[in-house]
Amino acid sequence: MRTDRQVVKTDQDPTHSGGRGGWQIIYTGFILIMLTFFIMLTSFSSLQQSKITRFVSAFSTAVSVFNGGIQLESGKMLIDSQHSIVNKEDKLARLFESVLYLRQKSGLEHLDLRTGPNGVALTLSDNLLFASGRAQLSPSANGLLEEIGKMVQKIPVPIKIEGHTDNRPITNAQFASNWELSTARAIAVLRYLVNQTGVVPARLSAVGYAQFQPVSANDTVAGRAKNRRVEIVFELSNEDLGS
Repeated sequence: MRTDRQVVKTDQDPTHSGGRGGWQIIYTGFILIMLTFFIMLTSFSSLQQSKITRFVSAFSTAVSVFNGGIQLESGKMLIDSQHSIVNKEDKLARLFESVLYLRQKSGLEHLDLRTGPNGVALTLSDNLLFASGRAQLSPSANGLLEEIGKMVQKIPVPIKIEGHTDNRPITNAQFASNWELSTARAIAVLRYLVNQTGVVPARLSAVGYAQFQPVSANDTVAGRAKNRRVEIVFELSNEDLGS
């Protein structure tokens, strides 16, 4: 006896009967992450620079597929020159934020502010403080240094005052070289902060670097002008920078 059997074919794969919709869940999660990112981007205009630094660092670590997050290069898009996004940014960023706030409050936005290896540096062009080739403070420097003294009083960290020159040799009889000129200028600022604004002397130090730490090329007038400067450096300890 022959039994006829009818085979019914279907397009449905029984191994995937319960798996429909999986890609939608992954796609939805991705869209939510991107939505959060763009919402934060729109708020950047109201954030201070160090807060942006902390957000970018935290966000990149959270969403990166690499162990420990991705590496971001420093640049001028989000923060002032040489303000790198690094793991130690907590105390350095808070210090930067404090100096940035007081600079704005004091009306000193025209002074350049940047981070360096040991802290935050406020740059004063030499023509704001001294006559050419001189280390005696100009009368017009008093108001500027008064405001800087107030800033220093409100930020309780060590302060290093750095004198810098361009590469042209000094031509007067008072100073034998740019070493003496840069050091004398740093000391003049230090004495003013102690004697006129009441900064505790133990918090201050002064050093002259002559022409050997330029921030611009010395082959143009504008470049040499940038190199002639005094920097007020708000310092962090090695322990703070490494924490």
